[in-house]
Amino acid sequence: MADKPPIRAKDRDTIIRALRAGVVPRLGLQHIQVGRKREIEALVSDIDRVGDGGSTVRFIIGTYGAGKTFFLFLVRQIALQKKLAVMQADLGPDKRIHATGGQAQTLYSELVKSLATRAFPDGGALRSMIESFISDTADRAQGRPIVDAITARLAPLREMISGPDFAAVIAAYARGFDEGNEPLQEAALRWLRGEYTTKTQAREDLGVRTIIDDSSFYDALRLWARFSRLAGYGGLLVCLDEMVNLYKLQNAQARKLNYEQILHILNDALQGTTEGLGIVFGGTPDFLMDTRRGLYSYEALQSRLAENSFASSTLIDLGGPVIHLQNLSVEELWHLLEKLRDVFALNDTARYLVPDEALDAFLDHCRSRIGDAYFQTPRNSIKSFVDLLAILEQNPGSSWREMLGAVQVDRDEQGLIESAVPPDEADGDDLATLRL
Repeated sequence: MADKPPIRAKDRDTIIRALRAGVVPRLGLQHIQVGRKREIEALVSDIDRVGDGGSTVRFIIGTYGAGKTFFLFLVRQIALQKKLAVMQADLGPDKRIHATGGQAQTLYSELVKSLATRAFPDGGALRSMIESFISDTADRAQGRPIVDAITARLAPLREMISGPDFAAVIAAYARGFDEGNEPLQEAALRWLRGEYTTKTQAREDLGVRTIIDDSSFYDALRLWARFSRLAGYGGLLVCLDEMVNLYKLQNAQARKLNYEQILHILNDALQGTTEGLGIVFGGTPDFLMDTRRGLYSYEALQSRLAENSFASSTLIDLGGPVIHLQNLSVEELWHLLEKLRDVFALNDTARYLVPDEALDAFLDHCRSRIGDAYFQTPRNSIKSFVDLLAILEQNPGSSWREMLGAVQVDRDEQGLIESAVPPDEADGDDLATLRL
């Protein structure tokens, strides 16, 4: 068997710290990815479509703990490698895609702050993207004043809703960049991040008549998609997780307006009217299929998102907007534990904390403690196994057999059976705690 490539100590520590804290790591995902081959291929196809100037919308649907957040992070990583710009944010009580009280503006601001590129994978790429565009334009200027050249290159934006002011703000940043006017640059960045609250202030600082607010959330994303292509990137991928927060809205009218916004976004993608923009929504089955409060409560969305009637557990259709994350198989979950063992050992077999026999024993333990839920919510098993390895690493000479056996007896004596975290107690789609 060929030697496995070494794992960087930085990636190892990031992965372990994140999994022990119950969250998805931002680095080294390739070291712990298993399964989902066809689903990943479908999203890679979407990313390629965006890179070719098309548009796409996907709904990644799975139960709490099924791996939606991990999947979205993996897709984000692939998009960056394929030279797309990426924005990512979670919805919440104060962040929606449609609102009148500032919630959509707040979500937009978080998305722009998260703007990532291959050179800035952790976000904060806003200034870099604009200055890269300015430098590239300067190289093409052929003796023309840089501001004039930029104005000419931004012409495609002026055809879009809110495009003239968006282009004017980019040009203002370029002017400030060329003149060394830092306040003007900062004002332009504030406008682009959606941080202006009054049109009067924006007009005084930048000479524009509009600001990015609740009403312009989606139009602004379309502008960023077009601008990212002008700046030399393939397009823009926007990942929106925790869509279940729309399902939880108590106000029926507020839910309806958010669903109408989703319908608008979906129609644009299906009709091909948007350039270089991909949007991936992450949500639970209730968010999608509940006919009283979910997307299926909106007839137009139900007709567009309904599952292929010919699909089954063995015949999967990944061509539609919705991808249901399937449960990991026993073999895939075993392979996942194997990868976690590799991470702890930096892919050095001589440093393994447990043998293969322990992997089998641990899966038996999960099956006996939480039943079929350990397939439906692999995050519980992941968190538990990482905790086990951490104890073994910090206590040399300790026995994994004794640890699992002691836990089994203790649980039986107390009559306690662990179960998956209930939806109302789960924190998003992070890795939940399962005490051994």
